[in-house]
Amino acid sequence: MDDKNFELLRHDITIPLVVEVDSLFNLASPASPVHYQRDPVQTMKTNVLGAVNMLGLAKRLKVPIFQASTSEVYGDPQVHPQTEDYWGNVNPIGPRACYDEGKRAAETLFFDYNRQNGVPIRVARIFNTYGPRLAAGDGRVVSNFIVQALNGDDITIYGDGSQTRSFCYVSDLIDGFMAMMSSEESLVGPINLGNPKEFTILELATLILNKIDSKSQLVFKDLPQDDPKQRQPDISKAQEQFGWTPSVELDEGLDLTIDYFKNLLAK
Repeated sequence: MDDKNFELLRHDITIPLVVEVDSLFNLASPASPVHYQRDPVQTMKTNVLGAVNMLGLAKRLKVPIFQASTSEVYGDPQVHPQTEDYWGNVNPIGPRACYDEGKRAAETLFFDYNRQNGVPIRVARIFNTYGPRLAAGDGRVVSNFIVQALNGDDITIYGDGSQTRSFCYVSDLIDGFMAMMSSEESLVGPINLGNPKEFTILELATLILNKIDSKSQLVFKDLPQDDPKQRQPDISKAQEQFGWTPSVELDEGLDLTIDYFKNLLAK
């Protein structure tokens, strides 16, 4: 923030933006169900109109643009692990559709701008990511479990906890962003970015409880509509095409994230 060359602009990307830059990273969208379902129309507009505006900017500037897509484009997958050539199993009218279909439509726009206008694109499909600086009320499973355990509250598990996720530490993900963006222009994606090690939600809850030594109890609630049963990325393309493999194990990443939330809640 103190760097003389750094400038922060607060802007809604559903409105066109005029800046002069060398490259663009489009990460603009609420990404947890709590947030993207709060205003589903705005979520869809951010993903679709926002993509149009950012792609228009990249076209004018003739610069590469990175799209933070998501594993949610696979919906509740019928292929496991998920590979980039899988088209997905998404409910287009469900409560998650504003995000799932918004991101799918954004991918369509990115590839059409690439084919029609020659815009250099990179499309990454991001799987569950965690780490310091998550908001305490973010609504994602790692932050939820850690904050609940630190506060001694019940740990809320939806369904029976057998659904799986793959958790990528934030620094690994950012390394993937940078490696993909600096790769040759022909590598447009989509590319899965995530940690391929798969854990059940119950395993995650148990691991966090053991690390925090919390008196919290596990409480099971109904599984939300369209909640995916399995999530595991096939990252062979990222490994082969730009040499990316995550290095931070869940055990280490959770320790760092728990320390962050301990300090945050202490304040």
